[in-house]
Amino acid sequence: MAGIVNYIKESFGELKNNVTWPTLAEGQSLTVLVALFSIIFSLAIWGVDTVFSKVITFYFDWIN
Repeated sequence: MAGIVNYIKESFGELKNNVTWPTLAEGQSLTVLVALFSIIFSLAIWGVDTVFSKVITFYFDWIN
């Protein structure tokens, strides 16, 4: 149990002393960038899924 407590203490020390945190403005702009990329990527996947669905439906209607 002492090993886990020591690990947690060292982890917090690492985060406090050795990690360079972004400023609030950088954090906000990066959050917006990630949100936009996620929306664009999900729309692209939705588009590809819709096209494949229509192609498969057309194929099965064509062979029947």
